[in-house]
Amino acid sequence: MKFEKVDINDLLVIEPNIFEDNRGYFYESFNNEKYNLITDKYFFVQDNVSKSKYGTIRGLHYQIGEHAQGKLISVLFGKVLDVAVDIRFGSPTFGKHFGIELSEENKKQLWIPPGFAHGFSVLSEEVIFSYKCSANYNKESERSIIYNDPELGIDWKVDNPIVSEKDLTSKNFSEIENDFKYQ
Repeated sequence: MKFEKVDINDLLVIEPNIFEDNRGYFYESFNNEKYNLITDKYFFVQDNVSKSKYGTIRGLHYQIGEHAQGKLISVLFGKVLDVAVDIRFGSPTFGKHFGIELSEENKKQLWIPPGFAHGFSVLSEEVIFSYKCSANYNKESERSIIYNDPELGIDWKVDNPIVSEKDLTSKNFSEIENDFKYQ
């Protein structure tokens, strides 16, 4: 198993060990002992799965306060561009984003701790997307940033995106509150 740090502190790309033969493949998608870089600080309490079609953009979502979520992201079927935006005030990478292609082929995972907004765009005909969360969903703590904010400049790699009404009414990045401080 390989843990790779990226240009934004605290994000991790995880490449599990894949065992393949003529029958197919096997890999551990999570093992508490092996994922101790994450699990020393966080305990997963909720697993989510979503199915989406090509061109869908979900995000950029986050939760605040005691319901702030860390997320361990993976794709079970299809392909996405997964994006995390640093929203930790005082961070040297505040307002910067990291994007990575996650797919059933590469089996990579992305760890996104609290203090990041998260979203993804669907690059395949459809996708089944899975993520473990370190806090339960709480509607009152939910926040979002509009996916096409020009200040963030995220290239979602899809034409004519399909976006929920809720996500279309999200705040601009410049309007977010100081809910996370970099430490």
